[in-house]
Amino acid sequence: MANLIDLTLSDLVNKVKSKEISSKEITSTYIDRSKQSKKLNAYVEETFDRALKSSEKFDTKPDFKKKLPGIPLAVKDLFCTKNVKTTASSKILENFIPSYESTVTENLWNEGAILIGKLNCDEFAMGSSNETSHFGNVISPIDDNLVPGGSSGGSASALAAKLTPATIGTDTGGSIRQPASFTGIVGLKPTYGSCSRYGIVAFASSLDQAGPMTRDVKDCALMLEVMSSFDPKDSTSINFKRPNYSSNLNINIKGKKIGIPKEYRVDGMTSEIEKLWEKGKNYLKDCGAEIIDISLPHTNYALPAYYIVAPAEASSNLARYDGVKYGFRADGENLIDMYEKTRSQGFGDEVKRRIMIGTYVLSSGYYDAYYLKAQKVRKLIKNDFDNAFNKVDAILTPSTPSSAFKIGDKKDDPVSMYLNDIFTVPVNLAGLPGISIPAGLDKNNYPLGLQIIGKPFDEQGILDIAYSMEEKINFKLKTNDWWIK
Repeated sequence: MANLIDLTLSDLVNKVKSKEISSKEITSTYIDRSKQSKKLNAYVEETFDRALKSSEKFDTKPDFKKKLPGIPLAVKDLFCTKNVKTTASSKILENFIPSYESTVTENLWNEGAILIGKLNCDEFAMGSSNETSHFGNVISPIDDNLVPGGSSGGSASALAAKLTPATIGTDTGGSIRQPASFTGIVGLKPTYGSCSRYGIVAFASSLDQAGPMTRDVKDCALMLEVMSSFDPKDSTSINFKRPNYSSNLNINIKGKKIGIPKEYRVDGMTSEIEKLWEKGKNYLKDCGAEIIDISLPHTNYALPAYYIVAPAEASSNLARYDGVKYGFRADGENLIDMYEKTRSQGFGDEVKRRIMIGTYVLSSGYYDAYYLKAQKVRKLIKNDFDNAFNKVDAILTPSTPSSAFKIGDKKDDPVSMYLNDIFTVPVNLAGLPGISIPAGLDKNNYPLGLQIIGKPFDEQGILDIAYSMEEKINFKLKTNDWWIK
């Protein structure tokens, strides 16, 4: 049998169900590897002992009807996990242990999955490189001087390093798709309202969405199938019939119309990304799809609109962290002094920056000029996509304007960091599904990704397109496990 860590999630599920391997064998293998991964700084909380006990319990009385029978998973530390520390990688929540479970993780455990640990991320999911975490930056397993992307950088690094067979992240402006592109994995941001936000530490409530991060498209479909559900506890959850994404996967996309938006050819995009995009179009043609040039005229306004809307919602959501009810509390001479010191000491620089921006754009005299106008632009961006989808079934773009950058390269230049999200942000503003698949390597052998954007609730459609492209691309991620040596 192949090394367990080289098997896909779907392979592991099949082998457990056929009794070829046990849950404890898989769990022990991933725990042993995770224990050797300290250099990557991917974990912020390990639940190894608990996971081993859970795997033994599963093996004693296995339930092979479960979709993830006895499969160990590590998850982003933005998901509340009952009786397990949940910090959002922030000092202000460094000792927070929730008494409840997020709906998405509960769905995973209900289908037989086992928690082996919580993964590092940018603080409160605010960042594109995983350098804003209170627990230090995550290292990419691709190269010891590279960021893994963010905010779901710990999830991307852990998956690419084979510390977990699959994982989950959150995507507010590209925080699943960008790190997926940087580390050579598959990352899906579902339609807004597809996966419950209940129990996820909030960043920007109208943009946040949980999604799967996996090694291939089939695994991605399986994870989405488990994660996505209607949840009455979440007022933004949408009640629609969710298909069996994995069993419905169809490699035949002949006749599909794929749009190529001219506005995504932006200044500063490398020639390697241009060539990759061209290859992507050729792969689709080989699969029988039709390529159609389209226009999304308000794309240029997406990034500035996002960086008004998201900080505005963040400033409101993060007002609850005041040192009174839970989390970190600083000593103060009086109540106001305690508030100020708690928030000053508890939040990192990037979180403070976004709170200040958000408070400013919501303030009296500026609300109409900034926040209201950004929401109007958001509607125009949504209209652009609606018009495009009258002509095409899906849209193909690059996932990012470049491959992964070096640690520290953009840390002191917030605008340059924000530009990393230029291809992903419009999808969140419009509430659409988008998937990033690994599609090639740059001159340094760093992974590059392509993004497929779909109509609302057409996750099946973009999974099918990604599935057919994946076979043509035949991408193989190679790491030399330098972090173990």
